[in-house]
Amino acid sequence: MADSLFLNIVQQASEIIHLDLEKIMRDENDELDKTEYVQPALVTVSYGIYKMLQRDLPELPIAGMAGLSLGEYAALFAGEAVDFSTGLQLLVDRAKYMQADADKVVSTMAAILNPDVQAIEQLCANLQSSGQQVYIANYNSPQQLVIGGPVADVKAAAKQIKEHGLAKRAIVLKVNGAFHTPLFNGARAKMKTRLASVQFKDPLVPVISNTTMEPFQGNKIGAILERQLAVPTHFGDDVKVLVDQYQVNATLEIGPGKTLSRFAQQVAPGLSTHHIGNLDDYQKFVKEYQDGTQG
Repeated sequence: MADSLFLNIVQQASEIIHLDLEKIMRDENDELDKTEYVQPALVTVSYGIYKMLQRDLPELPIAGMAGLSLGEYAALFAGEAVDFSTGLQLLVDRAKYMQADADKVVSTMAAILNPDVQAIEQLCANLQSSGQQVYIANYNSPQQLVIGGPVADVKAAAKQIKEHGLAKRAIVLKVNGAFHTPLFNGARAKMKTRLASVQFKDPLVPVISNTTMEPFQGNKIGAILERQLAVPTHFGDDVKVLVDQYQVNATLEIGPGKTLSRFAQQVAPGLSTHHIGNLDDYQKFVKEYQDGTQG
């Protein structure tokens, strides 16, 4: 994305965290396969695009924000709950803690499509009582949840889900950890200590927590971000809060892919969804918005 403001933010971020984010983003040596690299890179991209929007569309109405897991940090940075430098350094440490836990146990996640949620919750509870480690990690939308745990346990659970008809499909994902499960309690403990020194403010616009499904409040952000590492996310419920309580009727997803837009429409089919993942997307969105407001 060859925009001077965006490039400046990437360079700033690289200096703050002592990583060459431009090189990492090129992914020439599979750097983006590593949690400790992909997290600061993705958040820097999202934050850079947001700052471009502030520059070019200062009148863009923003009723609230939400992100899925890592995206929550981008939303908190955009909402100025913490300054970019402090937040980015925090994020780098979070990624290192998560990578350390991911390296301890070979674990993975599986997406469960059109699930019988209660039946899968019960299955996970039954498996846990028999000594297996399978947990619900993400409640993404009414049509998708994600389970996580050690590879063998997740594959066994996915097989049972298929055999018992508890979902339309169960797809084992290519990820390097069962994030948002108790397998990341080690990272959670480290994060608690790390967050103790970080001062947060109330976000300038509401940012809905994946963990509590309520707006973040400055004095409680640290405790929630610590919990977030090892408990399920609830992105679908976040969208419902934005629609029901903040009258959101359109969403703008910033970052690679349109997965969150799809989840949002599964929660609220009437939503108008938009996406910016690169400079072409950005220019198209800005033009369409300006044409719409001038027309």
